[in-house]
Amino acid sequence: MVGAGVAGAACARVLVDAGVPVQLVDRGRRPGGRMSGRRVETSEGVRVVDLGASYFTVSGDGSGEGFAAQVADWEARGLAHRWTDTFAVLGGRAADGTRPGRRTSSGPWRWGAPAGLRSLVDDLLTPPGRVPVPLRTSTDVEAVGAGPQGPSVDGRRAAAVVLAMPDPQAADLVPRTVATRLDLSPRWKHRPCIAVCAAWPQRWWPDFHGAFVNDDDLLVFLADDGARRGDGAPVLVAHAAPEFSAEHLDDPDAAVAPVVAELGPLLTGGPTPAPSWSRAHRWSLAQPLEQHEDAPFGLDERTRIAVCGDAWGRTSKVETAWASGTALGRELSGRLAG
Repeated sequence: MVGAGVAGAACARVLVDAGVPVQLVDRGRRPGGRMSGRRVETSEGVRVVDLGASYFTVSGDGSGEGFAAQVADWEARGLAHRWTDTFAVLGGRAADGTRPGRRTSSGPWRWGAPAGLRSLVDDLLTPPGRVPVPLRTSTDVEAVGAGPQGPSVDGRRAAAVVLAMPDPQAADLVPRTVATRLDLSPRWKHRPCIAVCAAWPQRWWPDFHGAFVNDDDLLVFLADDGARRGDGAPVLVAHAAPEFSAEHLDDPDAAVAPVVAELGPLLTGGPTPAPSWSRAHRWSLAQPLEQHEDAPFGLDERTRIAVCGDAWGRTSKVETAWASGTALGRELSGRLAG
C-alpha cells in the first residue's frame, strides 16, 4: 500500500484486522497526508497545528455503521470533539476599498481533534489493543508494475497494490493502460492551496471559530486553531486562494507576508500585529475539482492495482476518503484473507 493519509490508513486497518499481511509506505516523515499538522511552540505550549484539512463532518445516521461509528469511538476516547456548527463569513475588499460587514453561516457540525487531525490517522494505524499497521515512512515509490505474475512496487511483488493518493500521483506511478482503465489522468484538475499559520503572544482578534472569506484575492478560509483544538492557543491558520496559491507554489514562503498582512483588515479593520512566528505549507493537490461519483474506489481486475481517496465519492472530504479506503479494504480482504 502506498499513501498513509486517512484513506490509506482506513484501508490498511480493515486488511490488518482481517489478518491480511500489509506493508504501508509513505514518502512523508509522519503519516497523515492532507490531515497532517506541524508541532509548533505557542504561548500555551507545544501544539500540533492543523495545516491540511480544517475539520471533518459526519453525514452518517449514527446507527452503528460507517464513519459515524468511527467518529463516535474517537469522541468516546477523547480523540475528537465537536468544534462548531457556525462559521463567520467575511468579505474581501470592495472596489471603493471598503469591506462588507461580518455575518455568520450555520451548517453541519464541524469536528476537530485536541491533538490535531493527524492523531486520528495515527489511531487508525495503531489503535489500542489491536494489531498495528506496519508502516515505513520517508519512502519514495518510483513505479508500480503490472506483470504476468501480479503487481509490484519498485520491483517487489505483491498480491495487490493500493494507491491511496490523488489521481495525478497515482497516474504517474502505474502503466498507462492501467491508468486508463481506472480513469486516472495526470492532468486531473486539483485546486492548490498554501496554508499559512502564525502565532502571537496573545489573542488580538474577535471571537470566531472559522471563517469563509468571499471575494478576496488572497484568502478563502481562516481558522482559529486554538479554538479548533480547544486549548485557546493564539494561532491562526489561513488557506490562500487557489490562484494566489498557484502563483506561489515554487516559493510558498513568499506568500506568508501578504497573507498575514490581510488578517488584520479582515478581522478587525486595522493592521495585523506582528506575529511571534509564521510558516507556510504547500499543498499542490489540495482538492479535486472532479469526482468519481459512481464508485467508492477504483480496482483494476486484470492487475489487482487499486486506488482510493477523497475523489472517490460525491464530495471531497475526510469522510469520503475514510469511506473509500474502508470499502476498498473490505473488498480486498474478501479476496485475500485466509
